[in-house]
Amino acid sequence: METIVLGIGETLVRDDRHWASWANWLGVPAHTLSALVGAAVAQGRDATDALRVLRPDMDVDEAYLARAAAGRGEHLDESDLYPDVRPALAELRAAGVRVVVAGNGTARAGELLRALDLPADLVVASDEWGVRKPDPAFFARVVEVAEAEPSATLYVGDHPADDLFPAAAAGLRTAHLRRGAYGHWWAEHPDVVGMADFRVNALTELVGLGPARPAVEDHPARPAFEDGSGAVGGARPARVSYLRGL
Repeated sequence: METIVLGIGETLVRDDRHWASWANWLGVPAHTLSALVGAAVAQGRDATDALRVLRPDMDVDEAYLARAAAGRGEHLDESDLYPDVRPALAELRAAGVRVVVAGNGTARAGELLRALDLPADLVVASDEWGVRKPDPAFFARVVEVAEAEPSATLYVGDHPADDLFPAAAAGLRTAHLRRGAYGHWWAEHPDVVGMADFRVNALTELVGLGPARPAVEDHPARPAFEDGSGAVGGARPARVSYLRGL
């Protein structure tokens, strides 16, 4: 691979602080919100649906702005990174691979990530592009910044519907990371196993990956997760569950 592009949440950054801060803002135990997030993940829904279980009339974007105005906005530091992030990214760059971080996040998240001075050639959050995963326009931007052919670019993420399937549809190679709630829960689903070029348990496994599996022209289109509106930073396209009945 000439370029490796990595998502942000639960690929580079642990979501512990994110959900704990929302629980604190809503005045509920962190475990309660975590359990609701887990239920949303198991149903193939958007994780932010957990917030609406607690506050059905909640506008997540407005609540995010209210938190920031109250001095309780986003925070990110070295402790939020998974321990394999720096060594893996550094080894990839040393091997001559272009490393790009591009995932869903606010402009503030992009600023905080760049302040960590990661060993990456480019760090960008979706709000800075004005488009979020899984929108095909996001992956069109990924292709632009990769500075390599799509077949020589690997997109790495934990979320099948936001990362794996749309990246593959854009012609990119894909690596599904068994990390975070989505990464662990859906790791063995046949659609994930069948679509991913690589399946890894840690970012350090990206170093020295062998050749990806050959592209299969008649591979059936993959449906996506259940509709989930209102993710922080912008609306998401309507989506239907591909995992009903499991």
